[in-house]
Amino acid sequence: MKLIVFAGRNAKEMLRDPINLGFGIGFPIILLLLLTAIQSNVPVDIFQLDKLTPGIAVFGLSFITLFSATLISKDRSSSFLARLFTTPMSSAEFILGYTLPLMPMAIVQAIICYITAIILGMEITPSIIIAIILIIPMALLFISLGLLCGSIFNDKQVGGICGALLTNLTAWLSGAWFDLDLVGGAFKKVAYFLPFVHGVDMGKAAISGNYADIFPHIWWILGYGIVITVIAIYVFSKRMKHGK
Repeated sequence: MKLIVFAGRNAKEMLRDPINLGFGIGFPIILLLLLTAIQSNVPVDIFQLDKLTPGIAVFGLSFITLFSATLISKDRSSSFLARLFTTPMSSAEFILGYTLPLMPMAIVQAIICYITAIILGMEITPSIIIAIILIIPMALLFISLGLLCGSIFNDKQVGGICGALLTNLTAWLSGAWFDLDLVGGAFKKVAYFLPFVHGVDMGKAAISGNYADIFPHIWWILGYGIVITVIAIYVFSKRMKHGK
């Protein structure tokens, strides 16, 4: 019950900031519309909807990271968490309480993204449902990354780290806009060592119906997600002990 109450409170905090909430959900849609408009005016296929949309869906999750980091860092900077530390809630319950209300936001963002792509002309197939479901482990990774940053940095610092650094890392190292083979070399190796491109490739495999190609990528995402979540819980527990 206390976990549900805490998650409900966090959901209300998100809804109290409709501008950032709308921007987080709407900006990826604007990018999808813009790049599709560019595609309609060039003679070669650069931004095909079936390849572009999974990349936009993953890129949009970087805003979820900023949301989660800002939420927990603001609570740390106030006396709210200090009071909650006196309750019997564990670190894992705190992290889960922050995660639960953010997950629907990530799913809604992905659904709107794919609906927009369908309106723009992408073929409707059952693979779209699978691609949306596969957003869940990727969303958990991005949320956990935000909670980790929010547990370490203050609310001003997370704006630069999650709002600028992470969004750029996701944009350039995910292959969302261009094929990484065009660059190759060390750039491609670094990209495939990180989880972002695996999320995009997983979505592309789902949309194309090549379901067997999903699994090499999902193991990377789950591995990163588990490790980052464990680290976030550990760091948060250390903060609890020191009342921070």
